[in-house]
Amino acid sequence: MSTQRKPRGPYRKGIQRRAQILDAALEVFAEQGDRGSSLQEIADRVGLSIPGLLHYFGSREELLLAVLERRDTLETDHLTTDGEGKITSAGEAVVRTIRHNMDQPGLVKLFVALSAAATEPDHHAHAFFADRYRRLTETTKAGMESGQANGTTRTGVNPEHLARLLLAVSDGLQVQWLMDPTVDMAAIVETFNRLCESE
Repeated sequence: MSTQRKPRGPYRKGIQRRAQILDAALEVFAEQGDRGSSLQEIADRVGLSIPGLLHYFGSREELLLAVLERRDTLETDHLTTDGEGKITSAGEAVVRTIRHNMDQPGLVKLFVALSAAATEPDHHAHAFFADRYRRLTETTKAGMESGQANGTTRTGVNPEHLARLLLAVSDGLQVQWLMDPTVDMAAIVETFNRLCESE
């Protein structure tokens, strides 16, 4: 039986350095969003020059995409370690994610700005967001189908439509929340979830 070797030497250090840069970038974007953040500040936090930072990420755009990918990974991890118990529906997963995101307004700003710009097919983030929505729709649809099968989710409604509506509600509320932080995104998604419950 073969065993997988852990990276060693310069390669391992490169992976660790890249992770360190991503953590710093996440902090900066969480605090300030895309427009208020600079490569210089991120480089300063990890003790690098801008050329040194770009050795690990070829461009600011590549770093932004890596930040969004890292954010998604951390959100997935958070859902299993947030201490609130087992997730019982797709809608509940979205509510927990929203609550987590409300503590990171800068990352919400980054997501909203990039996702809107990425609707252009030649945008550097287009493929990332197209794949992200495809995966989220499939996962959320499966959750809706499961709920319909066990009697907790309204039947007679296309589960893919329910999935897309849930994602649309979530993303649309992010824009409203950035305009008006008094908007309770989590409570509104919970209202939508109740509308999806079986009668």
